[in-house]
Amino acid sequence: QRGQEQDEAQYLVLTEEHFGSTVFCSSSRPSQAHWITPLAATMARRYAPNASVALMLAIFATASALLQLTAAFSPVTFSSRRKTTHVSAATDDEFMASLRTRVSQIEETKVPLVVLDSMVPRQVLRLQVNNPALMKLVRTQLKAENPHFGVMGKAKLSTGEQIFLKQGVEVLIRNPEFQGEGVKLELVAGRRFEVDDKTVEHTDGGWTEAKVKWLESAEQEEEEIQKAQTPQERMSVARAISKAEQFNAPSANLDGNLSLVDRWIELARENERQEGQIDELLECIGEMPPSDEPTERAFWVAALINPLPAMGVSLEIRPTLLTAKSAEARVDVALDGILRSIRHMDGTARLF
Repeated sequence: QRGQEQDEAQYLVLTEEHFGSTVFCSSSRPSQAHWITPLAATMARRYAPNASVALMLAIFATASALLQLTAAFSPVTFSSRRKTTHVSAATDDEFMASLRTRVSQIEETKVPLVVLDSMVPRQVLRLQVNNPALMKLVRTQLKAENPHFGVMGKAKLSTGEQIFLKQGVEVLIRNPEFQGEGVKLELVAGRRFEVDDKTVEHTDGGWTEAKVKWLESAEQEEEEIQKAQTPQERMSVARAISKAEQFNAPSANLDGNLSLVDRWIELARENERQEGQIDELLECIGEMPPSDEPTERAFWVAALINPLPAMGVSLEIRPTLLTAKSAEARVDVALDGILRSIRHMDGTARLF
């Protein structure tokens, strides 16, 4: 963790004095784009919620499909059809090469970074701030039709020292309202990333930018399997899937044989800070991912037990989860977090 430490002066850090109102989870969720080709749909899912990128890729994919349709229905003889098909394939190869180059350029674009609080995918943060640099960043991103920036949190070491995390999430700026010297907005957490330390630089606008590596759960798990050196390592993802089933499997150790998630929800409803808070939270984060997506399921559990605003019924697990190196480690963190929270709420083992 110490290797992740950064000079605090480099980052735009938002602390409590910058907030004009309480943060909370909003139940409204952005609509999903639907494209007319499978490639475009795949790209839209991969790059959501970056709508501008998804739209561009959709246009490219649609153009490719039209080129293929034109070639298929051209009134030519059999011999010329073979030639035309060959040329079309070459053209399509050139198109795909161009598309891959463009995607690579997009992936290498520097991302504005703000130190705010650790967030995980699916969470929605609504807040009002009066920080001039953040207001300028929001205006800049909206003007560029790229309403996104990166949010990172901090971690506290055993020594009491706080460090900046290299891992964070891209957030979508939603419903911004500039009011005098402040701005009211919603931040919707999307894809995860890891900062490339060598590319961090301070901008004239007052915030930090850096290249990031986008972290996709399925790709991480596949890479984990491919890089495994021992049989035990090769079974790590399988163990993560098996452990992830515990979140929604009936448990003889819990009242009513409820699952971990159902028991947590039952107890959390008794500890709501305002009526309907848990129902709103569940609507916000959506359905729990399947157990064969262990990383995604672990992050969903983190969004559940570390909600916005905090309920004070569980330990903070989001920084540890974001920095975990394997699917099994992420599931272990989430399992430990929800079990401790349940024991705290039912009184068997208080946390505070």
